[in-house]
Amino acid sequence: MSDKTKILLVDDDPDILFATARTLKSEGYEVLEASSAKDFWEKLGVNRPDLLLLDVVLPDADGRELCSQLKADPDLRGIFIVLLSGTKTSPNDQVEGLDLGADGYIARPIANKELLARIQAMDRIRRAEGALRNAHDELEKRVQKRTAELVTVNERLRQEVDERKRAEEDLSQALSEVKRLQKLLEAENVYLREEIKLEHNFEEIIGQSDALKQVLAKVEQVGPTDTTVLILGETGTGKELVARAIHHASTRNKRPLLKVNCAALPTNLIESELFGHERGAFTGALAKQVGRFEVSDGATLFLDEIGDLPLEVQAKLLRVLEHGEFERLGSYRTIKADVRVIAATNRNLEAEVQNGRFRQDLWYRLNIFPITIPPLRKRVKDIPLLADHFITKQCQRLGKKKQNVPQTTMASLMSYSWPGNIRELENLIERAIIASREPTLPLKDLLEPAGSHAVGKTTEATLANVERDHIIRILEECYWRIEGQNGAAKILGLNPNTLRGRMRKLGIRRPEKRSENHHI
Repeated sequence: MSDKTKILLVDDDPDILFATARTLKSEGYEVLEASSAKDFWEKLGVNRPDLLLLDVVLPDADGRELCSQLKADPDLRGIFIVLLSGTKTSPNDQVEGLDLGADGYIARPIANKELLARIQAMDRIRRAEGALRNAHDELEKRVQKRTAELVTVNERLRQEVDERKRAEEDLSQALSEVKRLQKLLEAENVYLREEIKLEHNFEEIIGQSDALKQVLAKVEQVGPTDTTVLILGETGTGKELVARAIHHASTRNKRPLLKVNCAALPTNLIESELFGHERGAFTGALAKQVGRFEVSDGATLFLDEIGDLPLEVQAKLLRVLEHGEFERLGSYRTIKADVRVIAATNRNLEAEVQNGRFRQDLWYRLNIFPITIPPLRKRVKDIPLLADHFITKQCQRLGKKKQNVPQTTMASLMSYSWPGNIRELENLIERAIIASREPTLPLKDLLEPAGSHAVGKTTEATLANVERDHIIRILEECYWRIEGQNGAAKILGLNPNTLRGRMRKLGIRRPEKRSENHHI
C-alpha cells in the first residue's frame, strides 16, 4: 500500500494483540501495539497514529473514557477511533461508545477476514473524512480571508456613506466640528516644544537665584517618574513653565502637555471638559465629546488652578488618580486612561480642606511631591535677567530696537514687591516698550505710582494689604474695567476669573456712584 496508514492497536489480551497485529501488517499497515492505558499514552506521545483500535476493557482504564479524553483534546483532532468490544461488554456499549465520540465500533468475537474488511472500510472513511476536513479547512480559510476583505471594504464604504450622509444632513455642524478640531490641533501644537535638557538648562525658565535652583533640582528629581506633582505658588510665578519642564523631562515628552484651567471654565462644563460626554447627555450636548483625560492617555495633563475645582468633580478626579478610570457624562462604559497629572494652584489647599471647599483625600493624593515656586520678591537676583529677556522678546515682537534700562530704574525694579510676579514684570515691560520713544525705557515712571509696594518700605503692611492696594490702584486706572485689552486683568497678568476671585478674597468692591440719577 502507498501512503501507509499507521494503526495503534490497544488490547490487553496478548494472543488477540499478536493475531490482530499480524493480520493488519500482512495487508501493509504500519502497526503499533500497546497492552495497557499507560503503554498507550507512551506510544501516543511518540507516534501519532492515523487510526486507533481501542479495546473497551483495559486493566488500568476504561477504553470509553480514553475515547472521551482523546476527542476532547484539540491537538489530537483527526485520529480515527474505533472501539473494540471486550468479553465483559454489553450490546448497549456500542451506543454508549458512539455517543462518546467514537468513529466506529467492532463487536467481538469476529473473524480476521471480516475484521480486516471492517478496518479497511473504516480506513477509507477516515481518508475521505480527512480529505473533506482538509478541503473544509482550506475553504474556511479562504472564506475568512474573503470575509475580512469584504468587511474592510464594507467598513470603508459604510464610513464614506456615513460621512456623506452627515455632511448632507447638517453641513454647518460638520464645518463646526472641523473648526473645533482645527482649534484643538492648534492648541496641541502650542503645547509641543523642544525637549528641555537637565542640568538647569530649562527653556524659558530664566534666573540664577538659589530659590530657583532649588525648584529646578526638584524638577530634575521628579521629571523622569510618573509621580503626581502639585505646584504651589502665587499668581504669575511661572507654575505652567515648571509643569512643562517636568513633562519634557519625563518619558512622556513625545506627546504634548495638555492643559485645563479649572478656574476659567464654568462649573457645569468643567466635568465635561475633563471626562467628556455622550450626545444628549445634557442640554446642548449635540455631539459626543472626548474629554481631556481620554485625549491625554499616555501623556501628561496639567490641571491649573486645581483649587477652583468644584467638590462634585473632585471625587471623580480622585478616582482617576487612584484607579485610572472614569466614565463620560451620559455613559456607563468605564474608560481606562494612563495619564500623569501635574496640578497647580495659588491657593492654600490645607486651609481649603479645613473650610470644607477641598476634599482631604484628594489633597493627600495630589500632595505626593509638592514644588513651591518662590515669588519674584524672593528672587531679586533674577529680576535683571528676566527684564533683559522680556525686553529682547517684546522688542522683537513689536519690531523695535532693543532698549536699555538705566541702573537707577533697575534698582527700582529690584526694590518693588511685584504682587503680580513675573507676569506683571513682563506686562510692565511690554507697556513701556509700546509707550517709549527714547533709547531708554520709562519703567520707573510706570512704577512710581506703586511706590508703596517697594520691598522693605514698611514693616507693618502685610502682603495681602500690599496686594489689595495694588489691585485697587490698577482697577482705578482702568475705571474698574476687568476684562479686555485695557482691562485690569491684562495689566496685572491675571485671568479675569482669577482676578475676580482675588477681589472677593481681599474684599475689593467697586465704589457706588453718588448721583441723584442712577442708571443700570
